[in-house]
Amino acid sequence: MATLLHLDSSVFPETGSASRAVTAAFRDAWQAQHPDGTVIYRDLAADPLPHIDGIAASAGFSDPATHSPEQQAAFALRTRLAEELEQADAIVIGAPMYNFTIPSTLKAWLDQVIIMGRTAGAEPSAKGTPVTVVASRGGSYAPGTPRAGSDYVQNYLETVLGDGFGLEVDFIVPELTMAPANPAMAELIPQYEASREKSLQDAASKGKAVAERAAA
Repeated sequence: MATLLHLDSSVFPETGSASRAVTAAFRDAWQAQHPDGTVIYRDLAADPLPHIDGIAASAGFSDPATHSPEQQAAFALRTRLAEELEQADAIVIGAPMYNFTIPSTLKAWLDQVIIMGRTAGAEPSAKGTPVTVVASRGGSYAPGTPRAGSDYVQNYLETVLGDGFGLEVDFIVPELTMAPANPAMAELIPQYEASREKSLQDAASKGKAVAERAAA
């Protein structure tokens, strides 16, 4: 049975979130191909994970047989998150840009799930799994725009997900999402609408493609 890992991190509900709308389109397309499949869903904004602390971090670099009760509890969470990653045949992540980078809740998930010698290292345990990242943003950071060098979402996630986890990383980038709400961006609404529509279409096609790949 195929499994999809779906992570959302927008602080807004789907009706007000560009990234949630697109990850939902991806999930719908995936489930249409795998109606009996499993979806592991984490809403990192509504149900945030704890930020990693010294106890959880030290547990990842020590023999489980030597763990204190506190380390055992902390590492049990990290193990569960690693297992969810490893079970997935495909992953979709909503990663809106907040203050030029990813939400802290998504960073907390990454810090918890990165376990050297297991999910990260020479032979990452989920290596080769396709991951689609919906990297929405209020403006545009595309090449040639004034803020092209200020995108710390795609470059960071390409490194940690691709180089760190060994995943096959693909991006969908809904941009100019603030245009309908910001009068100063009113003239950009048509570009926003085009970007939104393309993102939804891309999500549907990518969701179907990775579902078919899992079934092959």
